[in-house]
Amino acid sequence: MKTILVPIDFSKPSEYAAKMAAKMAIKTKATIYLIHLIELPKGVVDMGSSSRFSIPESMLYLRKVREKVLEFKGNIFSEDIQVEYFIKLNNPFEGILKYADKINADLIIMGSKGHSSFKGIRIGSNTEKVVRSSKTPVIVVKKEPKKFKMKNLVFASSFKNENKKEIFKKFLDFATLFNSKIHLLKVNTASNFESTYDATEKIHEFIKEFELPKHTINIYNDLSIEKGILNFSKDINADLIALSTNGRTGISHLFTASVTRKLNKKALKPILTLRV
Repeated sequence: MKTILVPIDFSKPSEYAAKMAAKMAIKTKATIYLIHLIELPKGVVDMGSSSRFSIPESMLYLRKVREKVLEFKGNIFSEDIQVEYFIKLNNPFEGILKYADKINADLIIMGSKGHSSFKGIRIGSNTEKVVRSSKTPVIVVKKEPKKFKMKNLVFASSFKNENKKEIFKKFLDFATLFNSKIHLLKVNTASNFESTYDATEKIHEFIKEFELPKHTINIYNDLSIEKGILNFSKDINADLIALSTNGRTGISHLFTASVTRKLNKKALKPILTLRV
């Protein structure tokens, strides 16, 4: 892992995301790129270091934004972590995807929600849109990572789609970075039920071509998929929940867009999403 992109809007959730990125960078030696995306009044078309603005108020405004970003950077990151930053005019959702591609990001880390308290900057939470659309893996952070651990990772799936094997390979690469134990999880509900034997065989078939590190196979019964994922993750004290997504509906097959939203709202554990 070489590059981590962290969208910031000076809210608490974006601070939590930056703190997680800092802890991951210490482990992986990755470079962190902070990006702050704003929408300014018409007439301001660029904000690079060589730009000239015809409106003095805009120049002052942009200077304050830069000061705010530098203050944020200084408060979160130690000097031994390489941190770059962008301040760009763009729609937040489009800008995050654009600059993830531009820097060839290996990972995006985002806070789950939040609006800037910095007067005049209007950035709402675009987490769900980014999760659905990003080709880059995304970690959604809900709370401050006081202790950074990646000891137990949950990979929740229906284990049906062949396309998910490419996603699973990305997940394995991520788990290997941190020498994590993997917990493969298939949630049974009343409307989507399989016997333990059939579900276990399906998982074995899914993983047979991979060399897995230490891992467990788990069939968990619950009232809904999201409750099963949350309850199982709580039972084993998971450090992160991983899910696969597709561009149209969020979680593939059994894992619907509503599951993504509910998990983002309810889960206190970080959620790693990987797009099919």
